[in-house]
Amino acid sequence: MRKLIVAVLLLVAAVAFLLVATQGTNDAGTPVTEPTSQSSLTPGNSAGGAARIANPSDLPEINESALPAEARETLALIRSGGPYPYHQDDGNFGNFERILPRQGSGYYREYTVETPGSDSRGARRIVAGRDGEKYYTSDHYESFRFIAEGS
Repeated sequence: MRKLIVAVLLLVAAVAFLLVATQGTNDAGTPVTEPTSQSSLTPGNSAGGAARIANPSDLPEINESALPAEARETLALIRSGGPYPYHQDDGNFGNFERILPRQGSGYYREYTVETPGSDSRGARRIVAGRDGEKYYTSDHYESFRFIAEGS
């Protein structure tokens, strides 16, 4: 009986060890972190602006300086972690249109870009990826442009 109890305890300890050892890794064993907010996901959160991120897509680019003023304001809110004007902001973007590079569920977050004169949220959005890349759409996800931040 004592040997059985020891064997069960060793088995439980081994399972617990494996759970702890593999926590925070993907199927390939690569470490994965889950940030708690979008602002912690975005490189270049310093007051000086954003770090330049290479375009991971085949989408055309738009320089940050060429974005509408409202989009630049939204970028500043994203970098500072909010607060956001709409409750939908910082919500999951499903990429159902499959225009952005395919990623796992929860990878993309969306943010409203104010549209002057609109009574609703309008069609303009910024979609941010977990790795810090950001995309602008002026036509409610019909098309996207990669935002070249800091340019």
